[in-house]
Amino acid sequence: MEETIQTDAELARDQSDLEVWFELAGEGEEVSQDLSNHLKKLREQVLQIETRTLLSGENDRLNAILTIHPGAGGTEAQDWAEMLLRMYLRWAERQGFQAEIVDSQPGEEAGLKSATVTISGEYAYGFLTSEIGVHRLVRISPFDSNKRRHTSFASVFVTPEIDERIQVDILQDDLRIDTYRSGGRGGQHVNTTDSAVRITHLPTGIVVQCQNERSQHKNRHTAMKVLRSRIYEWELAKKTAVSRKVEDAKLDIDFGSQIRSYVLHPYRMIKDMRTRVEVGDVDRVLDGDLEPFIRAYLLSRRTVASEPRQ
Repeated sequence: MEETIQTDAELARDQSDLEVWFELAGEGEEVSQDLSNHLKKLREQVLQIETRTLLSGENDRLNAILTIHPGAGGTEAQDWAEMLLRMYLRWAERQGFQAEIVDSQPGEEAGLKSATVTISGEYAYGFLTSEIGVHRLVRISPFDSNKRRHTSFASVFVTPEIDERIQVDILQDDLRIDTYRSGGRGGQHVNTTDSAVRITHLPTGIVVQCQNERSQHKNRHTAMKVLRSRIYEWELAKKTAVSRKVEDAKLDIDFGSQIRSYVLHPYRMIKDMRTRVEVGDVDRVLDGDLEPFIRAYLLSRRTVASEPRQ
C-alpha cells in the first residue's frame, strides 16, 4: 500500500511539473526540449505502471527462474543463446531487478549450451511469462567465411521462484545428486574441486544444476531452490492443462513453437508471432527494451481470459 501511495504521489508531482513546463512554453520561454524530455519520461513511467496492472496471476509477483537452451545448429545457435542471455540481463538491469547466473555451460567455440538465471524483483515472473517459447534469429553468420545467411533457434523457459511459505514436498529417496568440477573456457575461474552440483528428480525426470559458487553446499542449496520451483510449476501445469490448452489455442501458440522472429538481414525487424507487434529498432530490443512485446502479450492474455468459454 505504501508503494502504491508513493507512486501516486510521484505521478501527481510529475504532472504538476509538466504543467509548469507548459506554462513557461506559453509565455515564450525556450523550454521545448525540456518539455519533450519530461513528457517522454512521464509517458514511459505511466506505461510501465499500466503494464503492471495487467498482472494478476497467483505467481506473477514472484521472482523468476529463466533458462535458455540453443536449438540445433551448433555454434551459430549457441551464440544466439548467449545473445538472448545478454538481452534478458540488460532487461533486468533496466527494470532495476537483480539477476544472477545460476548455471552456464559454454559452447565449444562460442556462445552457450545452456544458461539458468534467477531474476529477482516484484512481478519478474509475470513479465517474463511473455518470453516462454522458441526465439528465431535470421542474420549473416559471423562464423561463416562465405558470409551466408543463417537461421538459428533458441528456447526460453521461465518458472516462478517459489516463496518459502509454499510447501513443496520432495523425498530424499527421489533425488539423485551428482557433483562435478565447474566447467569453463579455462583460466583462474575454473574450479579444481567437485563444487558443482547436479540434482535429478527421478519421478519427474527434472534435472537442475548449479556451478556459480565455489562452495558445494551453496550450489546444492541453490539447485534445490530451482528444483522446488520447477516441480511446483510441473504440478501446476498438470492441474491447469485443460484451461491452458484452450488459451493457447486462442492465442495461436503452443509451447515449443516459435513466438518471436529477430531478423537482422536482409532487413532489420523484430516481430512477435502471437501479437503481431513489430519493432524496427533491433539494437534497442537486443539491449533489453522488451516493453512493447511484454505489454502486448499481457494485453492479449487478458483479452483471452475475459472471453466467455465455449
